[in-house]
Amino acid sequence: MKIAVASGKGGTGKTTVSLNLALSIDNAQLLDCDVEEPDCHLFLDLDLEEIEKIHSFSPEIDKEICDLCGKCAELCRFNAIVITPKEPMIFPELCHSCGLCKLACPKDAITEEKKLIGKVERGEGDLDFYQGVLETGELLAPSVIKAVKSYSNPNKPTIIDVPPGNACASVETVDESDFTILVTEPTPFGLHDLKLSVRMIEEEDIPYGVIINRDGVGDKEVEKYCEEKDIPILMKIPDNKQIAELYSEGTPFVEEMPEWKEKFKNLYKKIEEKVK
Repeated sequence: MKIAVASGKGGTGKTTVSLNLALSIDNAQLLDCDVEEPDCHLFLDLDLEEIEKIHSFSPEIDKEICDLCGKCAELCRFNAIVITPKEPMIFPELCHSCGLCKLACPKDAITEEKKLIGKVERGEGDLDFYQGVLETGELLAPSVIKAVKSYSNPNKPTIIDVPPGNACASVETVDESDFTILVTEPTPFGLHDLKLSVRMIEEEDIPYGVIINRDGVGDKEVEKYCEEKDIPILMKIPDNKQIAELYSEGTPFVEEMPEWKEKFKNLYKKIEEKVK
């Protein structure tokens, strides 16, 4: 079973939930798909090994061959190619490396240049762990996320740490998951971003539930919203000094607070029942 752990914004405790849930399950796998800023490894005593380089392919147009017919620009959904009266222009920041322009060119004037955009790393320990790392300044996070997800083992419970927010990277990560946990906090900002995440997950038609982190610091509006929408609240993690101190030391709190390991085990069982 694949469980994605997502949040509408950063800082709500998504990584905390991912780590502690994965460490509480026997024979679990953890995929860190927050490729712009992967940080699960900071809490795990693992030696990371690079196992795959991820490349994109950017179009290059031979201006000596191009007759400015405009077929490539016409078919590009992302407006990465513009044909002016004098020459073609490419905007690589908009390109999604789909290769359609190359196929469409009747003059074979377009070639594809290989470009490194990221890598996949693996670490072995108590967890079967994979993470993606996007090269600085690169924009094609979904390509790296797909590569990380390709290492998902169908025979293991798999926890997937999702990039924060509700953009392309998040949608790509939750895609094909069996269940999504939405982590939020009981604040106006937490509620606002939770609503956006709920819309995204409902569009994906994936079963989901909510975990409220730092319970007790704000108000009850998140709980009211979940009650009105009939969204299950799977767990509440209190605003607890010991949990905060362990986090600041880089220690998953289930390792020092065994009662929470049992709670996360029960959470996994509860999700299993919902997915069946």
